[in-house]
Amino acid sequence: MQVPAPIRAPAWVSTRRLLEQKLSDLHKCKNLNQLKQVHALIYKSNLHQDPFVIPKLVTAFSLCRQIPNAVKAFHQVHEPNVHLYNTMIRAHVHNSQAAHAFAVFFLMQDSDVPPDNFTFPFLLKACGGQNDFRLVKMIHTHILKFGFSSDIYVPNALIDSYSRCGLVGVGAAKKVFSVMDDRDTVSWNTMIGGLVKANRLSEARQLFDEMPERDMVSWNTILDGYAKSGQLNDAFELFEKMPERNVVSWSTMLTGYSKAGDMDMTRMLFDKMPVKNLVSWTIIIAAYAEKGLVKEAVDLYEQMEEAGYRPDDGAIISILAACAESGLLWLGKLVHQSIKRHRYQCSTLVENALVDMYAKCGSLNKALSIFNGMGEKDLVSWNAMIHGLAMHGHGSEALDLFSKLKREGFAPDKVTFVGVLCACTHGGYVDEGIRYFYTMERDYGVPPEIEHYGCVIDLLGRGGRLQEAFRLVRTMPVEPNVIIWGALLGACRLYNAVELAQDVLEHLVKLEPQNAGNYSMLSNIYAATGNWAGVADVRMKMQNTGNEKQSGASLIELEDSIHKFTVKNTSHPASDKIYQMVDGLTAHIEKVDYLPDPIF
Repeated sequence: MQVPAPIRAPAWVSTRRLLEQKLSDLHKCKNLNQLKQVHALIYKSNLHQDPFVIPKLVTAFSLCRQIPNAVKAFHQVHEPNVHLYNTMIRAHVHNSQAAHAFAVFFLMQDSDVPPDNFTFPFLLKACGGQNDFRLVKMIHTHILKFGFSSDIYVPNALIDSYSRCGLVGVGAAKKVFSVMDDRDTVSWNTMIGGLVKANRLSEARQLFDEMPERDMVSWNTILDGYAKSGQLNDAFELFEKMPERNVVSWSTMLTGYSKAGDMDMTRMLFDKMPVKNLVSWTIIIAAYAEKGLVKEAVDLYEQMEEAGYRPDDGAIISILAACAESGLLWLGKLVHQSIKRHRYQCSTLVENALVDMYAKCGSLNKALSIFNGMGEKDLVSWNAMIHGLAMHGHGSEALDLFSKLKREGFAPDKVTFVGVLCACTHGGYVDEGIRYFYTMERDYGVPPEIEHYGCVIDLLGRGGRLQEAFRLVRTMPVEPNVIIWGALLGACRLYNAVELAQDVLEHLVKLEPQNAGNYSMLSNIYAATGNWAGVADVRMKMQNTGNEKQSGASLIELEDSIHKFTVKNTSHPASDKIYQMVDGLTAHIEKVDYLPDPIF
């Protein structure tokens, strides 16, 4: 008996079948080289007008940030259907091209292709700010015209977009919410989230209590509102009532207590967390770093790495920003070493954070080394380096860098000019600073804001041109704030301008009636001119405020600790040796006949 041969699969596979398999997941493709190969196959197979294939191709190009190729593919189709139009609108929105998304919508109308229930939610995602209220209203009108209000997906998107338009938008969102026939959990959560962002917490809580069914998003949204507004007792009460908590709930509480400065409660919550993730580690490390608590921040960073967590861009930037804020160079260096050790591919954002951290912590050579070695700089890179040089007294180098920035083809913004004006202030370049100030709007289209006026007034004051500084204050298009008046008072003290100082103090008292430091400054000016009756009068007023001027503090980072010193403070464990050294220095100063100014 002859045994039949085993059945074998054919050695060939249909080319069409292979292409269909590749095309099924085309819209998820993020590999540009593979995408180009598939694109070539599409043309070769004459599928470049296929209504099933082209939307996937457009989506894939959008994911790869290749919008010009997506547009070409779109225009290859002679009669696009609503699905393809929607795909092209979404591609532009995904690539932050709101104007182009609306241009496709207008083309769709001109082509007499009616929108569907996906068109308007995609368009609404292009409206993301307080200035878009009228645009959202226009889309709302079209939604009513085409009768999509009953599709729950559409009004939900409308509530979200209105809520991002500020207070007036939240009011419109509530009207949409109130007339909805059917609401799902997303409707409630979106409306509560909008009210929380507008800081209308009582209304948000009322809606939360009225919700027929809550999910984790509902609880976390209202919890976040309480935490961000500093209502931590309400937040903790809600936190304890939660039927279940996820890592977002715990992280929200960590953020709230750390922002309030309650590190004991922050640490207690962190230690009790059943599951920690990179976000929770980042929150607590950055919180300790921001407050200058070196040992705790470094210990936790090392524990995080031991637990197997490798910081990503967001974590690195958050921790480095906290180091820059507090001057915590030790932890900043540790993060940088970790980046090198793990051969982390630094993005421009991370390199900017490193430049900013080293510059603000006074390690300018290191900051310049990273800045000069960057493969791709953006305006933030230049601004960070200019600010770093300016704040540490390297005005000339900062201005040279500004000139190089322009030669490289970058357009300076308002942040750049704050750095430039600070460089002029610290370098004593009064005339140059005035010139830069008056060319901001004329040559670069950057209108001066209160920060720029503050820099120039400080510049004029330090340069002894007090009358010019006062004229500028009186002609400013914005109301001068405490910082500007404070800078003027400091200049008056420097040049013992008593009458002007009295005028400045009147304004400061109106803005800060309880700040005893302002009276102290005027008292020093009177003392410098020998007006002891004036000193007594000011001291009396100072006592009537009920507040004392806070002592200034000096912070010194030594190895892994921050040491804080204030006047006549003996709490430091080495205070005896420190004062012995100070006494010794005083003796040396007296030998060279140097008499310090008692006012300073």
